[in-house]
Amino acid sequence: MKKTQAELDVDIRFLLANDRTLLAWIRTSLAVLAGGLVLMQVHKGHQLIGVGVLAAGALVALIGYSRYRAADRAIRAGRLPHAGRGPAFEVALVVFLAIGLGIAELLLTD
Repeated sequence: MKKTQAELDVDIRFLLANDRTLLAWIRTSLAVLAGGLVLMQVHKGHQLIGVGVLAAGALVALIGYSRYRAADRAIRAGRLPHAGRGPAFEVALVVFLAIGLGIAELLLTD
């Protein structure tokens, strides 16, 4: 079935908002990655913690890209995107990292 021009036209504001959301996910991922690198440099004996934080930062970027693609498909289909679990995971990850790094700082500081 061939789509009409009205069905092919998508409100550009939605596409640009989706792009900005992807950039926010990437910005958060970069912040977590930077934190992991700093952690690896500051606490040289605890490289495993830093690698875990780096992996978490990479995972945040992957979740953001996955949500971007899903939202893009939904926008172009004229429907709402599925909410997903990505934002809840990101919040839980940041809280877990904050608590974990706080505890590590208390335990590792001599």
